Amino acid sequence: MVPPWLESLLSTSFFSNCPSHRGAPRSECNMYCLDCKSGAFCYYCRSLCHKDHHVIQIRRSSYHDVVRVAEIDTVLDISGVQTYVINSARVLFLNERPQPRSSTGKGVSHLCEICSRSLLDPLRFCSLGCKLEGIKRNGDASFVLSAKNDEETAEKKEGMARRLPCKADEGSREGRQIHSHHQPPPYNNDVSPPTPPPPSTAPSNSRRRKGIPHRAPFGY
Repeated sequence: MVPPWLESLLSTSFFSNCPSHRGAPRSECNMYCLDCKSGAFCYYCRSLCHKDHHVIQIRRSSYHDVVRVAEIDTVLDISGVQTYVINSARVLFLNERPQPRSSTGKGVSHLCEICSRSLLDPLRFCSLGCKLEGIKRNGDASFVLSAKNDEETAEKKEGMARRLPCKADEGSREGRQIHSHHQPPPYNNDVSPPTPPPPSTAPSNSRRRKGIPHRAPFGY
């Protein structure tokens, strides 16, 4: 129910300077290899030693380590864990963040089952570490991806590739419909055009002009 690299990931200390690339601008150790499970390393170590491995990047929020959901949900079932949106990306925390019970107001209805931290949604855990502890205590959760989750993950990756052609097809269909709607009906060669009516010979009252009036001659 727990992958072999998870406990090592949760116990790893990140964001120290890499001893091999101490003077480089991107030398902080904020990456972890799920294949090697050998601790944190920096950007340059990834290029040298983990080029074709499954590597995730750890980030920081309020002095706590987080990982983006898009990087972890393809290898781990994160159901039941609270996620947050930070810098336009959905993330989750690696380890528990204890919260004093006095700060959890009476109006809070969702709490982490392990550390009692308030949650935004009706979920069970605030972090991967708390879910791991919940599995050890109760055994009623799992990190193993099911076949259904695998299918959903594959659909996420292929979603954009499938949606874009569909929109193009719909646009072409709409264009054909508009074109056919405005297209004039075909001309029928078997039907001769109607003969126009002859012009009217009667004088029009609107164009009739009155003649000059003639007065009777005066007698002498």
